[in-house]
Amino acid sequence: MRNQDSGGNAAPSQVQSVDRAISVLEMLARNGEAGITEIAGELGVHKSTASRLVSVLEARGLVEQLGERGKYAIGFGIVRLAGAATGRMDLAKLGRPACQQLAESLGETVNIAIADEGVAINISQARGSAAITTQNWTGQRTPLHATSSGKILLAYMDDTERRRLLRRKLEQYTPRTTTDAADLSTELERIAEDGYAACFEELELGMHAVAVPIHGPGGEVVAAISASGPSYRLSRQRVRQILRPMTEAAGELSEQLGYVAE
Repeated sequence: MRNQDSGGNAAPSQVQSVDRAISVLEMLARNGEAGITEIAGELGVHKSTASRLVSVLEARGLVEQLGERGKYAIGFGIVRLAGAATGRMDLAKLGRPACQQLAESLGETVNIAIADEGVAINISQARGSAAITTQNWTGQRTPLHATSSGKILLAYMDDTERRRLLRRKLEQYTPRTTTDAADLSTELERIAEDGYAACFEELELGMHAVAVPIHGPGGEVVAAISASGPSYRLSRQRVRQILRPMTEAAGELSEQLGYVAE
């Protein structure tokens, strides 16, 4: 009979390790603290296995040792992860009324998007009375370089991260998609100066969109709010006309997140 702690298939073993790591975190959250012996007993494994598992969690800051007592507790790394998740959920929740009000005012589809691992993810959406599509973009991943929200997120992104992303191949979605990194960089500089980004049939033919930044407590851009509609209605001239209500909505949402404009 194979020992539970030894060898085995790589994939099942890795899954088992993840499951055990989560069990350790749940145990510490429940009990406040625990030693290696207690953890091993809880997991039903040898103390050496429990010790290796805790060492990995400690190296990632997810657990920490309490002085010289040999006891472990939840680490501040958990706070960082929880804070990121909470911030995203707070923004989605706070953004719903802003999306709805702006969608009703403009008659177009309004989305809030954040950057996540090289793409934009829509976390909130509302459709105006004139919206012609019923597609729900919430949770959808869209390209940064071919969307108005994505360009806002790129324009205000950390320089190192932006350069890294622009080294990748920029996929062409329509004949109007910008696929040259140098051209896109020039456009992003202009976006950062102007405070808004527009896309005219760059992701989908016949569709236009415009986006403005949403700021977090420290002034950093944490998201973008966009309005999109058919090209025959959301013309270049109308894009300029709706910038003011969009900027005002983004400003109000930024204030709710703790941003204080200078």
